[in-house]
Amino acid sequence: MPIVGKVDSLWRYPVKSMRGQELEEAFAGYPGVYGDRVFAFKSSASPTGFPYFTAREQRRLLQYRPRFRHPDKAARPVNLTEADKLGAGPLSADISELMVDIETPDGKTLAIDDSGLIDILRSEIDEKHQLTLMRSHRAMTDCRPVSIFSLQSARQLSEETETPIDKRRFRANVYLDLACDNGFAENEFVGRSLKIGPKVIVRVLERDARCVMITLDPDTSERTPAVLKKVAQAHEGTAGVYGAVIVEGMLHKGDTVELLD
Repeated sequence: MPIVGKVDSLWRYPVKSMRGQELEEAFAGYPGVYGDRVFAFKSSASPTGFPYFTAREQRRLLQYRPRFRHPDKAARPVNLTEADKLGAGPLSADISELMVDIETPDGKTLAIDDSGLIDILRSEIDEKHQLTLMRSHRAMTDCRPVSIFSLQSARQLSEETETPIDKRRFRANVYLDLACDNGFAENEFVGRSLKIGPKVIVRVLERDARCVMITLDPDTSERTPAVLKKVAQAHEGTAGVYGAVIVEGMLHKGDTVELLD
């Protein structure tokens, strides 16, 4: 099968809309990347179908740094080796073992379930947002379990907007360095399957429709509206692709990516 590129980097986002964590390896399961978006905040002012409080409402969320309290438990499923031997699905750690602590932009560290964290968040937003904590063993993603974006797409957008584009704006789980130089080449994978590394197979299902999140600098939260404008005008409002895992396994930085069909 043709090798179309390699994994440039792997990312997960323990708390929806907060800063991501770059990983050397990650477990890709049917629910998504292990430890990805297992916490989120729900807002009473958000639509029923999308209840999350995100950086759309408060840009500074991107500057909050989540860290798993027990990194070893959050690295991969607790019985992965045994499950592989039996051909069975692995088990997630207990939610108490996936507890997250948050470092605020001001340097204060609080547990994700500390009411003081909600007080800090609410002090920076409109009173209409009443916040509650959500937690889940499944990734609370906007659409499909796994998001994929290429370095070439970031490079093309940088050229098109004449603006330095940090790939992290796109909050993907898997960033690919493709063998071709074309930006948005990952669009050609829709409806096809990718084998990433020795085991994982991801079915690419659709292009990723983008919103104002990609206008926000991942470090400063400053807006660059030209990024979303260019995506809307030149790329049908999409950048990157979404997929579903059909064969579970470990992903590693540097893994080859093969196009299966």
